[in-house]
Amino acid sequence: MPNTLTERVKQHPSFAVLVDTRRRFALRLAACMLVIYFGFILLLAYGKPLLAAPLFGTIVSWGMPIGLGVIVSAFVLTGIYVRRANAEFDALTRQIVEDMQ
Repeated sequence: MPNTLTERVKQHPSFAVLVDTRRRFALRLAACMLVIYFGFILLLAYGKPLLAAPLFGTIVSWGMPIGLGVIVSAFVLTGIYVRRANAEFDALTRQIVEDMQ
């Protein structure tokens, strides 16, 4: 029988589910952000004519909205994580805490 609270929490079946689910979800979101970011960097390196092309005949180039899209995507992915954390991960955490008392 585990002695400390930490050991008891680690042996709780919901804790393993929480850790595994959160890790897989965070890795997917991190991979998505890396693809977006490094895709933009590769576009900067090899697609300069596209990024320098005017957007619909204006003085704004395609690089501006694409760069802004990279920044916005970071906020969107963070929001997705927070929403799932508040809905699913916090519920599992509360269940574990209630079971430990």
